Amino acid sequence: METGVRDIVVGRIDLKRWVQEPRWLLAFSVAMVLCLLTYAINASISEINPGNSWGITYGTFASILMVGDVLYAVRRRMLKYDLGNSKTWVQFHVYGGTLFAVLVLMHSGFRWPVGLMNWVLWSLSLWVTLSGLFGVFLQRWIPTILSSGLSVEVVYERIPELVDQVRICAEKVVEECTDTVKDFYKMNLAGALVAPQSKAIYFVDVTGGIRTMLRTFEYIRPLLTLEEKGKLERLEGMYKTKLELDAHFTIQRPLRWWLYTHVPVSLMLVLLVALHLYVVSVY
Repeated sequence: METGVRDIVVGRIDLKRWVQEPRWLLAFSVAMVLCLLTYAINASISEINPGNSWGITYGTFASILMVGDVLYAVRRRMLKYDLGNSKTWVQFHVYGGTLFAVLVLMHSGFRWPVGLMNWVLWSLSLWVTLSGLFGVFLQRWIPTILSSGLSVEVVYERIPELVDQVRICAEKVVEECTDTVKDFYKMNLAGALVAPQSKAIYFVDVTGGIRTMLRTFEYIRPLLTLEEKGKLERLEGMYKTKLELDAHFTIQRPLRWWLYTHVPVSLMLVLLVALHLYVVSVY
C-alpha cells in the first residue's frame, strides 16, 4: 500500500465501549429496586394513575431524568467548555434513560395508556429507550468485529475520500505497467476501486473472503518480470486496502442509520413531554 494512503487510513476508531463502569450499574440496580419497591408499597395502599399525586410524582421524576439526558446532548455540542467528564455523562445518559422508561411505566400504573396523546408519549418513550440500548450494543459490537480481522482502521465519514485516493494511486502505478497488467487491472480491479461497496458477507465474515479474492493475483504473477511483479504487489496492497474499507463501510453504516432512528424521535419526545407538562399545569 502506498505510504501516503497508509498514513491517512491507519488511525484510531473513535468508538466508545459505553457500558463499562460497575459503580454505575450498581447505582442503577439500587435505583431500580427502590423504584419498584416504592411502587409495590404504593400500589398496595392506593390506586396509581397518571392523574393522582403518586402518578404525577413518578412522571415528575421521569421528566427530571429526561432533562438530564437532554443535557448530555447539549454537552456534546459544547465540548470547548469544561462541563465534566464525558464518561460520566455517557453513563448517566444510558442508565438514566433506562430508568426514565421505568418511571414512565410507573407513571401510567403499568397500564395501557388512554387517549391519543398518552399513547404517543408512551410509545415514543419506549422506542427511545429501546433504540438507545440497541445503540449501546452497536457501540460495543462494531469495534470488536472490525478489530477481529482487519488491519485498517478508519472513520466512516472519510471512507469515500480514502477510496478515491486508493484508486488514484492505483491508476498511477498502472500507467507505468505493461499491457498484461493493464488488462488485468481493467478486468479485475478497476470496477472495485470506483466507490465504496457494501456487502452483506462482511456481517458474517469481516474479511469477506478477502484472501480468496487476492488469489486472482497469483494467476498473473508468473507471467511478469521481477520489476512488474513489484508493481503488481503494490496494486495487491491497494486492492486489499479497498476491500477492508468496504468492510468498514458495510459494518459502520448501521450505526449511522441508528442515529436517524434515535435522535429525531428523542427530540420529538422532548417537545411532546414539554407540551404535556404545559397542558397538565394549565388545565
